[in-house]
Amino acid sequence: MGNLFIDRLQRVGTLKPFVPAEPARNRAAWDGLPPAVRAALLADGERALATDYPALPATLWLDYTRTGDRARFEAAYFSRRRLLNALVLAECVEHRGRFLDRIIDGLLLVCEESGWQLPAHNSQVRGGPRSALSDVTQPIIDLFAAETGAQVAVAVALLGEELDAVTPEIVQRVDHELKRRIFAPYLSRHFWWMGNGDEPMNNWTAWCTQNVLIAAFSRPKSNEVHHRIVTQAGGSLDAFMKDYGDDGACEEGVLYYRHAGLCLFNAMVVLDAVAPDAFGPLLREPKIRNVAEYLMRMHVDGPRYFNFADSSAVVERCGAREYLFGKAVGSEALADFAAGDWAAEKKLTQPDEINLFYRVQSAFAIAELEAHRAAPPAKVDSWLPSVGLMVAHDAVFALAVKAGVNGDSHNHNDVGSLTLYKNGRPVLIDVGVETYTKRTFSVDRYDIWTMQSAWHNLPTFEGVMQRDGEAFAARDVEVSLGDDVASISMDIAGAYPPEAGVRSYLRTVLLEKGRGVRLSDVHRDGDCVAELTLMFAEPPEIRPGRITLPGLAELEIEGSGPLKLEQIPVPDARLRIAWPEMLYRVLVPFDGRKLLIFIC
Repeated sequence: MGNLFIDRLQRVGTLKPFVPAEPARNRAAWDGLPPAVRAALLADGERALATDYPALPATLWLDYTRTGDRARFEAAYFSRRRLLNALVLAECVEHRGRFLDRIIDGLLLVCEESGWQLPAHNSQVRGGPRSALSDVTQPIIDLFAAETGAQVAVAVALLGEELDAVTPEIVQRVDHELKRRIFAPYLSRHFWWMGNGDEPMNNWTAWCTQNVLIAAFSRPKSNEVHHRIVTQAGGSLDAFMKDYGDDGACEEGVLYYRHAGLCLFNAMVVLDAVAPDAFGPLLREPKIRNVAEYLMRMHVDGPRYFNFADSSAVVERCGAREYLFGKAVGSEALADFAAGDWAAEKKLTQPDEINLFYRVQSAFAIAELEAHRAAPPAKVDSWLPSVGLMVAHDAVFALAVKAGVNGDSHNHNDVGSLTLYKNGRPVLIDVGVETYTKRTFSVDRYDIWTMQSAWHNLPTFEGVMQRDGEAFAARDVEVSLGDDVASISMDIAGAYPPEAGVRSYLRTVLLEKGRGVRLSDVHRDGDCVAELTLMFAEPPEIRPGRITLPGLAELEIEGSGPLKLEQIPVPDARLRIAWPEMLYRVLVPFDGRKLLIFIC
């Protein structure tokens, strides 16, 4: 695909303005929002008006380095920003000054924070040690420093005249902090997520770049400074896209699609606005369209998606960004899917969203979403070679099987694992990840049970599990997608270390459409005893050669020893988004060479 963005910089002349949304003084725009949206935004603001901004004391910052806890600080940090967003939007709707003082308080509280980055990201280099407190002389641009920059920039773009009428020092202070914390370091330092040769990027690149662009072009700057920012952003977006295959698959999973693919989209929204002749045509590139449509390919039913890596099996319904991305890339299917998914809940506001630009973008797209009427697109079978993922459907079953490698961003050791739904209900599951702590992104990551292959639908060899790293991968992968059968076969022995003692382990999974799913595991190492894990969200009944999920599915098993059932309590709040308070693991031992499972 080459350097799509950098190659187009030569076509950039004088940059046009970018307007994140009409300012509050444009009453025709704000009064023209649907009455229900105006009422909902006003109600959000009134709740925020009755709520105090939380404190962020230094001891809360220290939680991360002292105990590894991220949650307490982040709860207060994000609450501040959500309250500020709600107040800004309510003032834009009502425009009587009732919310203005609390907005001023919030803006200056944010401006006076020692650092806009999270304690968990408080490192000057990728993967480096986290400093206990923020170094105010070396501002760090992480995900949420960039997002905070975009937030306060959009806030003053919407209400600048109203704030200046109180005192010009408010907007001046915001612009000072933006220059000090975002624009100056962005143009003078290298943060790892900006891209450097072949160094792997992830969602950070698109997420941070999008928000720097929103912040920069929401505030007045010289054409020369804006050019420098566009040049850096173009290089970063090329670095981001180099790690995507032509199939557009996000190796971090569906949850991170919204922080990766959708952030790429909004970065392109800004670039298209300021240099439409240069960047506008990129939205119709096939690879960009595939990035957009990845979400649909992973959909199962309702809020449930095929998940792997750190993604949950349940994610929020679609909204304006997915819909607008579909329109921008010419995908009627994605626009139809997103509008239909939004209609299932019809969220008129996004009170939990901390990105003010997203909230404004959504508010002004609701009328179009409401008016969009189309049949949901048909499910399609897919092979996504860049991540080694096969997805297949029939009228009853939805199946995903992952080949690939154990070296993905947000990796779990899951080469060869499968996920299966029947009539939208989970049969075989991928658990996902617990609430992030200091351990999650440390050398101890693979001591966490959810990351281990023994807690995926995979074999273990006398206690030896898969190993992490790109070298641990599936081999000899073959895929066939047909009208009657979708199949994938692979040798997953290479995902295990030598001490597992397995030289060959051939896994074949078939969706026989209209009948059921067949799993065949064959290993040719007679002295290597395998024990297969099967993970369930509903309580299974076990007896020799059979597992029953009452009212859901039957699993007929040939070649196994005695089955063993384990119960797994699920107290973690993040896991409980997708799963009940108890999960179940069935261990299926087999000493022979072949294990067959038919699921119907």
